[in-house]
Amino acid sequence: MLNQFDKDFWSMLDELFSEYKLEIDRPKGSTHPKYNSYVYPLDYGFLQGTVSSDGSGIDVWVGTSEINKPVAIISSVDVIKGDSEIKILYGCTESEIDLIYKEHNRSDGMKGLLSRRY
Repeated sequence: MLNQFDKDFWSMLDELFSEYKLEIDRPKGSTHPKYNSYVYPLDYGFLQGTVSSDGSGIDVWVGTSEINKPVAIISSVDVIKGDSEIKILYGCTESEIDLIYKEHNRSDGMKGLLSRRY
């Protein structure tokens, strides 16, 4: 069961999605601009007008469920780039959440911690 702090966190994420436009700049099946061997398994984008720790917009993985809200986040640490940030999982099914969680843990240089809304 979520405590009030957790509820407030998810409410604030909902507010970001109501205030800022989601832009998909890397559609499912497209390749990474720097690492062309990486193919995006889901739509990937960012919230326009927001700022993440890397200086660009807050990153968002977009799934195919009918739930039109953030359902999880992944807190990632990348020792190669020397950064840490969150990735929001928006409207993802359980299998999509699992897929993205594994994506963020497949290399020795990057790991992700999954936090679910429900």
